[in-house]
Amino acid sequence: MSSSEEEKLLKEAKKLAWEDRLSHKNWKVRNDANIDLASLFHSITDPNDPRIRQFGHYFKKTVADSNAAVQEKALDALIAYLHAADADAARFGKEVCDAVVAKCLTGRPKTVEKAQAVFLLWVELEAVDAFLDAMEKAIKNKVAKAVVPAIDVMFQALSEFGAKIVPPKRILRMLPELFDHQDQNVRASSKGLTLELCRWIGKENVKSILFEKMRDTMKKELEAEVVNVTGTAKPSRKIRSEQDKEPEQESISEVVGPGPAEESGSDAPQEIDEYELVDPVDILIPLEKSGFWKGVKATKWLERKEAVGELTKLASTKRISPGEFSEVCRTLKKLITDVNIAVAVEAIQAIGNLARGLRTNFSASSRFLLPVLLEKLKEKKPTMTEALSQTLQAIHKAGCISLVDIVEDVKKSTKNKVPLVRSLTMTWVTFCIETSNKGIITKVHKDYVPICMDCLNDGTPEVRDAAFSALTAIAKLVGMRPLERSLEKLDDVRKKKLSEMISGSEDAVPGGSSTASVQNIRASASSAEVVVNFIFYAPIKSAASMLLGKRPVQAAVPVTKKGGVVKSGTKKKVDGVSQKASKSIETPEDVEPTEMGLEEIESQIGSLIQSDTIALLKGAGWKERLEAISSLKQQVEGLQNLDQSVEILIRLLCTLPGWGEKNVQVQQQVIEVITHIASTATKFPKKCVVLSLLGLSERVADIKTRAHAMKCLTTFCEAVGPGFIFERAYKIMKEHKNPKVLSEGIMWMVSAVEDFGVSYLKLKDLIDFLKEIGLQSSAAATRNATIKLLGVLHRFVGPDIKGFLTDVKPALLSALDAEYEKNPFEGASAVPKKTVRASDSSSSVVAGGLDSLPREDISGKITPTLLKSFESPDWKVRMESIDAVNKILEEANKRIQVTGTGELFGSLRGRLYDSNKNVVLATLTTIGNLASAMGQAVEKSSKSIVSDILKCLGDNKKHMRECVLNTLDSWLAAVHLDKMVTYVAIALVDSKLGVEGRKDLFDWLSRQLFGLSSFAEAAQLLKPASSAMADKSSDVRKAAEACINEILRVSGHEMIEKIVKDIHGPALFLEKLKPYGAFHARAASVGVTSKGVTKVRKSTASSVSKPGNRSVSARAGAIKGTKSEPISVQDIAVQSQALLNIKDSNKEERERLVVRRFKFQDPRIEQIQDLENEMMKYFREDLHKRLLSADFKKQVGGLEILQKALPSTAKEVIEVLDILLRWFVLQFCKSNTTCLLKVLEFLPELLDTLKDEGYSLTDSEVAIFLPCLVEKLGHNIEKVRKQMRELTKQFVVVYSASKCFPYILEGLRSKNNRTRIECADLVGFILDHHGAEISGQLKSLQIVASLTAERDGDIRKAALNALATGYKILGEDIWRFVGKLTDAQKSMLDDRFKWKIREMEKKMEGKPGEARAILRRSVRSDVTEQSGGMVRSLPGLLLRRNYAQLDSNSERQLIHHPVAVPSGPIDWNEALDMISFGSPEQSVEGMKVVCHELAQATDPEGSAMDELVKDADRLVSCLANEVAKTFNFSLSGDSSRSCKYALNTLMQTFQNKILAHAVKESTLDSLITELLLWLLDDNVPRMDDGSQLLKALNVLILKILDNADRTASFVVLINLLRPLDPSRWPSPAPNESFATRNQKFSDLVVKCLIKLTKVLQSTIYDVNLDRILQSIHLYLQDLGMEEIKRRAGADDKPLRMVKTVLFELVKLCGAAIQGHLSMVPFDVKSPPIILAYIELNLKQEFAAIFKKIGEKQTFAQLVYMNFLGLLNCTQRFLVYHRLTYLISYKMLVRHFALTSEMVLPRMIKTEPALCFSMFMIMAKNAAAGRTPSSLPMPTTPPPVSLNISSPDFAPLSPLLLGAQTESGARPLTSVIDNLNRGLPHSHIPLALEHVGAENTL
Repeated sequence: MSSSEEEKLLKEAKKLAWEDRLSHKNWKVRNDANIDLASLFHSITDPNDPRIRQFGHYFKKTVADSNAAVQEKALDALIAYLHAADADAARFGKEVCDAVVAKCLTGRPKTVEKAQAVFLLWVELEAVDAFLDAMEKAIKNKVAKAVVPAIDVMFQALSEFGAKIVPPKRILRMLPELFDHQDQNVRASSKGLTLELCRWIGKENVKSILFEKMRDTMKKELEAEVVNVTGTAKPSRKIRSEQDKEPEQESISEVVGPGPAEESGSDAPQEIDEYELVDPVDILIPLEKSGFWKGVKATKWLERKEAVGELTKLASTKRISPGEFSEVCRTLKKLITDVNIAVAVEAIQAIGNLARGLRTNFSASSRFLLPVLLEKLKEKKPTMTEALSQTLQAIHKAGCISLVDIVEDVKKSTKNKVPLVRSLTMTWVTFCIETSNKGIITKVHKDYVPICMDCLNDGTPEVRDAAFSALTAIAKLVGMRPLERSLEKLDDVRKKKLSEMISGSEDAVPGGSSTASVQNIRASASSAEVVVNFIFYAPIKSAASMLLGKRPVQAAVPVTKKGGVVKSGTKKKVDGVSQKASKSIETPEDVEPTEMGLEEIESQIGSLIQSDTIALLKGAGWKERLEAISSLKQQVEGLQNLDQSVEILIRLLCTLPGWGEKNVQVQQQVIEVITHIASTATKFPKKCVVLSLLGLSERVADIKTRAHAMKCLTTFCEAVGPGFIFERAYKIMKEHKNPKVLSEGIMWMVSAVEDFGVSYLKLKDLIDFLKEIGLQSSAAATRNATIKLLGVLHRFVGPDIKGFLTDVKPALLSALDAEYEKNPFEGASAVPKKTVRASDSSSSVVAGGLDSLPREDISGKITPTLLKSFESPDWKVRMESIDAVNKILEEANKRIQVTGTGELFGSLRGRLYDSNKNVVLATLTTIGNLASAMGQAVEKSSKSIVSDILKCLGDNKKHMRECVLNTLDSWLAAVHLDKMVTYVAIALVDSKLGVEGRKDLFDWLSRQLFGLSSFAEAAQLLKPASSAMADKSSDVRKAAEACINEILRVSGHEMIEKIVKDIHGPALFLEKLKPYGAFHARAASVGVTSKGVTKVRKSTASSVSKPGNRSVSARAGAIKGTKSEPISVQDIAVQSQALLNIKDSNKEERERLVVRRFKFQDPRIEQIQDLENEMMKYFREDLHKRLLSADFKKQVGGLEILQKALPSTAKEVIEVLDILLRWFVLQFCKSNTTCLLKVLEFLPELLDTLKDEGYSLTDSEVAIFLPCLVEKLGHNIEKVRKQMRELTKQFVVVYSASKCFPYILEGLRSKNNRTRIECADLVGFILDHHGAEISGQLKSLQIVASLTAERDGDIRKAALNALATGYKILGEDIWRFVGKLTDAQKSMLDDRFKWKIREMEKKMEGKPGEARAILRRSVRSDVTEQSGGMVRSLPGLLLRRNYAQLDSNSERQLIHHPVAVPSGPIDWNEALDMISFGSPEQSVEGMKVVCHELAQATDPEGSAMDELVKDADRLVSCLANEVAKTFNFSLSGDSSRSCKYALNTLMQTFQNKILAHAVKESTLDSLITELLLWLLDDNVPRMDDGSQLLKALNVLILKILDNADRTASFVVLINLLRPLDPSRWPSPAPNESFATRNQKFSDLVVKCLIKLTKVLQSTIYDVNLDRILQSIHLYLQDLGMEEIKRRAGADDKPLRMVKTVLFELVKLCGAAIQGHLSMVPFDVKSPPIILAYIELNLKQEFAAIFKKIGEKQTFAQLVYMNFLGLLNCTQRFLVYHRLTYLISYKMLVRHFALTSEMVLPRMIKTEPALCFSMFMIMAKNAAAGRTPSSLPMPTTPPPVSLNISSPDFAPLSPLLLGAQTESGARPLTSVIDNLNRGLPHSHIPLALEHVGAENTL
């Protein structure tokens, strides 16, 4: 192509669209397009230019051009685009970076260089994630040529932008892969990148993370290079959003002028917490392999020590994977007490390491080991004491235990006879208190103050001092008030000492303030730069260049926002400043000193110092060195020109005598000389500071030289500024092994901050250092010093410092809060005492106070994706986006800049109207957080969002309105109230806010105005508040009136006078305005007010005018107004409703959700909210508002309403009883005594009402309330305790002593001593009055017995009294139940038992245990002797009556024989109670009575039998439970007599069919299950008379199957075919799995079903077919088709048995079986499985009929085939189901005779039900040999075909009855034959073992 043609082509191409030009097939056109595109971007100066957004998506393809020249021009265009664009372009970053990685990194060198520049520009535009994603792909390139540039550009990005912009974490993940690369250039570059990381995150972090992943060769090479990495790195390039701030900085520098300045905190290097990067390590497996378990059992102590040392080494890892460490801890517990102290110390250190590595996962083990550790404190060896102290502190510091957990251990330890144990325990407690938060101390101080008070009386001074320290620590956290009552017991001397210690701790930090220092801002050198080359990009430095030696210092490359021409205004400013700025620009001072030997120093010092002096300094005698240093000091003081010799003199002193000098006097002289030089020299070089700083830090740690060293450091600060000293000191203190260097160094920092303020410091670095090093130190001195320094910082900086310490442990936070209180924020008045002499840029000053804490720019994190997610249709996505904003705020330490928040507020505004209330709540909270994080700047960025916030007050939910008010509080803290007045005024008159919303807003406004003395802007609120005075709601009027009073108070007289003429309102309101000149104001006419109300208002107004009686008269007026106000129509409508609405109440579902615990837990917030919702749903409006009110008077009123209505609404109350009980629990947890007393007054009445109604509390209801009642028994008011005690006793009587007993036992473990005392008394009460009921729980008396070892005398006394009561009942047998006791405890019990014997003798109560002995004698008597005699109960104190089930008017006296045996129950109910709650021996007596009653009731129609039938189910239920109890009792070695009685009583019951039929299905289920389980138990044959028991079990089961309700038996057995819950087995499986046992159990159930199915033919009319088919349906549906298919080929006996039962039912009923599916739910789309099996069985039945018909089958088959061909499964079901109810027998026969083959198909379509019935009749008659013509025509239907029905059974089919009437009963095939023959889907015959085995039924 000629040149003219090319020109023409290019000219024509320029007319094309950009997209066409950039994708043109001619490369020159594409090349020209890229050039033009670059020129276009050169001309754009505004980043918001719309043209920029048009081209971002083109570069994905242009940079991947196949032509190298075009590709290079495309990169130029991309660079120009990135210079012109802003952060919005970052959305194209991912796709463009991927394209550059794929196509540009392997091109020409120039192309690679430009590609790297592109990557850096993407980083500048904050597309860091896209950049690093691309780098991860680049380093995986197989071509090494492409990998090296990728590493280099990561190196350059990190070097220029710093670790804050480029996260090192992702780079660290890439490096291990590069270390093993086959190309040496890649390895070299990766080394360089590693060294760069060392500069940013520290050498140690890099070593610990990366070095273990390297080969040894690589590691050695890098270690050699890392040594050369020095200094801290600082970013030299800023991201685009930070560059935007440069013009503003320039304008500031012009106004302020040149001066020293400090770089912003954002430039500081970012340190990575190594703990976050460390993965958990599993140490259990290596520990197993190390031979630990064998070693710890060795006889040689050295082997034991080595084994434990291996554990210590493994546990020293920073994070340990959680695992099963219980056995390890048990072993360590033994080793702590090892005879060899070295082994014990090693074990203790291992525990400390485990606590640090496992943290909260070590809690249980810590509690287990703590008593032994505290006991071991008696050892006096320093190594042991130090190890114990460190381990105990580590356990608490790691969060393994808290002060709440260790009260009892501390009590026991402080009573130890060894003083050292007591003192060290109290010292540790003091540490725990100091490191715990205020909330914990508030909870536990009541437990620890008595302990400390006891220790104050200790005879050992160390114990007393430790107790004083602990009390001081408690006082610092919770104040003196909790200690006042305890301090009254102290003598004056101790009171004085304690007061001095407490006051001394409060005044420990001295205050200080002086004049404010002048703050200067350095003019940036880059501000003089006006024009920068637009497409300039610096050449990328290779990462491998780091390996050549020390990295040279790079000057920051000045970068403007877009590199274009600066505006003219800016240029003038720059020109004006540049000359001044040029003078202050100097070469950066070299602060790193080079090495210099002594000879070189002597040669340079020359004649400056006498040679004799230097020679003496080298001497070995300290006196010579002291004389020499004194001489040196005189010579230095006499030098005239000291400035030139400063460095050489400092070097000499650091070498001779040096910092290793041992003599204190020489050290002091050396420091004085250095101090003199630093204070005298005009310019003190920073090199000298570096040379001296390490030595001075060590001297600060020495108490003898501390004062001199601190003075010298302060002099250094005056010379070079404290900022440089602090930066250098961080590393020294952090790495030094001496902990005092750190603690005393921080103490010096405290004085330095007080002297110089914070204007010279990088606060972010200081806070990070204190948080990560100081607060994390294990040394208490270091932590205390750190807390003190942070407190001083608070004085200068203010509360915002707390935002940087949110992740600190709660214990430290509470200590910090106390320190903040001592150092309140002084603001501008906090003036430094000293100033810095240096005036160079190195000692720069930054703004102090709030501005010194950096605010983070979050605009880069507010991405378009995040903003778009706010509009997602999925509420979860919207909620996640809100959570993401909160996370961003947390990461920014809740201090952010305004940049980028405008769009965020816009998105949040939309979420305030979200349909999901949870999203609205989260949005409100987030807006409040944003306001707190932004401060006053939030007003400009928020776009009037306050009005939208206020609209949320219109919500009717209380928690929503509270959230709005919290948001307003946060907003008010950031913005003054005057900025919000306009929005509030509009909201006050907004009717959409509703009554509650306006009331809450008025209340909130009143609270805010109350804290102000004057606020003129409040006058704007007067008009909307006045309009609210005419509101219909009294609550709104009341709130508005209170608000108006505050408005009038703070607005001022003048402001009110200006607006008073425009105010309208009620007369009462206008009366208030009279003093302000409102005489001409017009009263608003209010038509709805009554005369009574008007009178009240007048009287109120007159009463207000009397100043002496203002509040009283106002209240009186309000009361009168309330009485005279007429009741509104709405109130009348509400009160006319039912008090309780139980229409939709689902009590069973609520009780199912109750978690049953014996231990009480305070209600959670969500539980309280659920309770409120349920009360609003079921309680009348006025009632639930009263009960849920915050006013206790209203709550009492609500209870009175309930109390009055209780007799008439008992049934409704029972339905919502669980809700009421939860509300009672809530009141118990509150502190209002009046309301609590009302509740305690109401509850006994409620229980009496329940008793009258015959209602027994359910287990769930008791689990809701009883744990709380027991826990609160220890109330501090005696009156309340008394009522609670009586209420608990009433619960025991009404509910059940045996069931209440576990709750009371749990109360014995309470932390409240009064609760434990009350519970111990209740145990005695239960033993005395209900002893028989808890006879099976007497082993729990061990808990009571353990209380006899308590230190509290009242607890011991209560426990001894309870056990004495038990002794009265049980006699000497009580020793079997109290467990192991110490000799002292046994002695106390003996004394108390002897006292009890004396008391019983005085009262003539017999001997202890006499009643129990009578019972035992009666148990030994023969059954026959007692069966005919009348029996009496035990004394009433051993038994209880069931008040819920007894009727006093119908108590039965069933036995009238004159013979009395003094050990049996009186009547039937007591007999059942004895069976249920008595011991196996006692239950025999009850069963005797039952057997006697059963034998007496022989008349089936007699009244006695009727009474027994009513209690039959209860009797069997008791006996079913008794079976388990008696068999377990016999298995323990006792006689099996009670087992025989239980089985005999059951046999006697089930022999009577009437009683057997009265047993409910659920009771039958539990009984059959229990009997079958014991039949299978392998332990039964080994019992006494085991074979007889097995036989009795067999016979009993057969009797149950014979006489019990057949339907219930079928249903129960089919349900038992499912796998049995393992918890129901009576004893654990010996050597077989539960699956095996379940299989055996199923086999027994199958045998029972066979027994029932065999006789089904004769019992078919006795069963409810609908109920049986329902149970079969449920069984099949639970399995599902997939499981049925799987089991079909696996010889599954349960499934085959179910199919057999179904087959027999179909066989007996035929098609009429379809009429018994009324209880089977039917779904057209998914028919039930049972339907398919019924059809299959019917087909099989029809096939048998056809076989019998033979040649006569034509017509029948025609009917059948036509019929089934026209109907689908669903239609067949519907036809079958209604068939027998629609067509009479006579009609069927008539139609059958008239039907022909011609009309049959049409007839089937029109009348399918009729045709099918005809077919069934014809088929059965044909099988019997009859033809249609021979059929008789009956005049009436068969008997009971359609007319007879039963409420229990579905109507029987006329087809079945007709067939039986005409042809007689048809013989049935044997069930066993059917099983062997097989059924559909199961063709495997049943094994012979199925019907024969041991335990045969």
